[in-house]
Amino acid sequence: MKYKIGIGYDIHRLVRRRALVLGGVDVPFAKGLLGHSDGDCLIHAVIDGLLGAMGQGDIGRLFPDTDPKYKDIRSTELLKNVAARLKKMRLSIVNIDAVIIAEKPKLRPYIDDMKSALAATLKIDAGDIGLKAKTNEGLGDIGRGRAIASWASVLLKK
Repeated sequence: MKYKIGIGYDIHRLVRRRALVLGGVDVPFAKGLLGHSDGDCLIHAVIDGLLGAMGQGDIGRLFPDTDPKYKDIRSTELLKNVAARLKKMRLSIVNIDAVIIAEKPKLRPYIDDMKSALAATLKIDAGDIGLKAKTNEGLGDIGRGRAIASWASVLLKK
């Protein structure tokens, strides 16, 4: 059996008049994440981790923000594409561990829904996903409520 590890990171600015989508879940909040797609930085970090483990670059190479077909697309659709690539390469997910860094909103009430949405999209057990929400303790743009970031690590097996 062969194992592959990947790490992903993403950050997006918070802006008004935009829905906040994290982990495929709509989170009620006055601001949302600016991006060419829905700006879901959690899914983007997971995608980058998966692509890294597969040796296939990053999300920007696969889904460029210059391509109009990805404008405002739900990131779950991008994740489905990456899941199909995993299957084609005969790779399976052992586990995903991720963290969302945001001062506001409080994300604890949405963590289980995010895990369920990710698991359903990837066709894995929600128990194979670890997900935490942290603050940035008031530091930097995240701490000032100007951005939300995510880190993800993935373990694949062949």
